[in-house]
Amino acid sequence: MSTTRPYLPGDRGPESGGVSGGGAPTASAPEGDVAAPPSGAQAAAASMPTGSPEASGPSGSPGGRQVRRLSFEGQSGVVPLARDFTRQALQAWGWLPAATADRRAAAEDVLLVVSELVTNACLHAEGPDQLGIVCDSKVIRLEVTDRGAGQPAPRTPHRAGRPGGHGMFIVQRLCLDWGVVRAPGIAGKTVWAELGTPA
Repeated sequence: MSTTRPYLPGDRGPESGGVSGGGAPTASAPEGDVAAPPSGAQAAAASMPTGSPEASGPSGSPGGRQVRRLSFEGQSGVVPLARDFTRQALQAWGWLPAATADRRAAAEDVLLVVSELVTNACLHAEGPDQLGIVCDSKVIRLEVTDRGAGQPAPRTPHRAGRPGGHGMFIVQRLCLDWGVVRAPGIAGKTVWAELGTPA
């Protein structure tokens, strides 16, 4: 697990990619725009094109990278909004409806991690600015950008009956890796998490 190492594009080879950006529910940017490392909430919002959410890259092709972005600016009910947006992406990419129990479990894990990352941004970072989802043949990467200064960290869950303390613990348990990216001189951060794609 990594809580500070930015998983910059290219760290895993030519298929990897990061997400940056913000703006109303948005279309994904061209591949060159997607490959830029996250640059914080304000710089990201300025770089995002707007429009209806669409995948980028060769849809359904083996090894093709799929990208979706969503801005939360002016939105309420951001956790269910993020889950619905992610569910639509998973449907477009063929994860849902799931053909097997393993594929269904993988999709449910992705939805749970999105919920936890967005909820953490709401509780500890003045709310999320944007959600980015990047999927290739090996990994799905979730990124939530916010303006908060804090550092997320897993805690041992509280005793039964006491709320809180479970979010990053769940993320740590379900994900291959996760971390935080900060841009120097820009308020905020991007919390990312990666899960393996189903076989």
